[in-house]
Amino acid sequence: CCVSCMLFPLNALQYSPSFSQWPFCLKRCSYCNFNKYIPKDDNNHIVSQCLQQEVDTLLQLSKVSCVTSVFFGGGTPSLAHPSTVSDILEAISRRTSLADEAEVSLEVNPTPEGRTKLKDFSHAGVNRFSIGLQSLLDEDLTRLGRDHNAHQALRTVEDARKLCPGKVSVDIMFRRPGQSTASWEAELSELLRACDDHVSLYQLTPERGTLLFKQLQSAQVTLPDDHETADMYESARRMLHQHGFLQYEVSNFARNSAVSHHNLSYWKGRQYIGVGPGAHGRFVPLGEGGTHREARTQTLEPDVWIREVQQGGHATRRRIQLGHLELLEEVLVMGLRMTEGITHEHWQLFSPQLTLCDIFNSSTDVQEFLRCGHLTLDDGGLRCSWNGLALLDSMLPALLLQLERQIHPKAPR
Repeated sequence: CCVSCMLFPLNALQYSPSFSQWPFCLKRCSYCNFNKYIPKDDNNHIVSQCLQQEVDTLLQLSKVSCVTSVFFGGGTPSLAHPSTVSDILEAISRRTSLADEAEVSLEVNPTPEGRTKLKDFSHAGVNRFSIGLQSLLDEDLTRLGRDHNAHQALRTVEDARKLCPGKVSVDIMFRRPGQSTASWEAELSELLRACDDHVSLYQLTPERGTLLFKQLQSAQVTLPDDHETADMYESARRMLHQHGFLQYEVSNFARNSAVSHHNLSYWKGRQYIGVGPGAHGRFVPLGEGGTHREARTQTLEPDVWIREVQQGGHATRRRIQLGHLELLEEVLVMGLRMTEGITHEHWQLFSPQLTLCDIFNSSTDVQEFLRCGHLTLDDGGLRCSWNGLALLDSMLPALLLQLERQIHPKAPR
């Protein structure tokens, strides 16, 4: 269950990823607080038309010359008709160039309906599937409010691998109610016998307003404590490494170089276009004379989004021009999620005046992170160590404070 949207990236050379959001689900999972709706009517055709129209409008605004990846997220985009995918890809190709090797990803809910549509999605242009397993224990899937069982999930993975060998990712959650490290390791062993070459691990986080949050508040369920949660994460990293998976980001592991190129665009600070209800984008609107990157959010409610797209070509609800500090904050936070971190060359693209060393060498907190071995700052750039990656969230406040001090130093009194 994740926000449904279509994204394509743009970089400084005018190459871009795109993200397309399909905001509908048949039911809401107990842990999900994403922008999603239970459809009241069959308006797939209208939504598809508006997605195409918004794609065209935002591509004109961005003046992107080539789209390098497209991601269909949700919601449950596998509920959409496969023709929606082909229609959107055609809309991109009419307005700009869609790279021959473009990665086209689709999130799939592993229900029988989702599985039977895989071949049609493949024919429509999808060449990478991301399958939301979340668990391989039926009891946990029921508790999470998922509408599939473990057997159906494994069959979906099997069929997807036949269609896109080496390009199937699976999502699985840890820190689920009642979960232990031992049961987690047994579940991972089963997953590793069935999965393809990409695994995404997500720590279950209770969000206010969800059924899970209410259940925790009323003590109907309990989650593993912080110590056991850390053990689960470390055991998963170790097991995946033993099976040939390399961790390339906090939550993502790949073997045989099967990384998600679309997600790498986010972590490397490239521009991207977000299309659909609630979609987010980051790009310079060159088509209307813009010179600075903007953080853009599309209208959340599908009915209102449809009306705004039909009236004005797109439904951008909020636009925030990113200043120099805000842009560097995003580059820092996203870049340190990758095991390769931030190279000096990459940082210089966004900060030609101040190097990584200029900014962080004078910080006592950063020096302590370096001394403890949690961070490395050398000729290769700034990056987390194996242990530091698990502690990134606790280090970011000090790093961001030091960045702000260097970019906006206070005048001496």
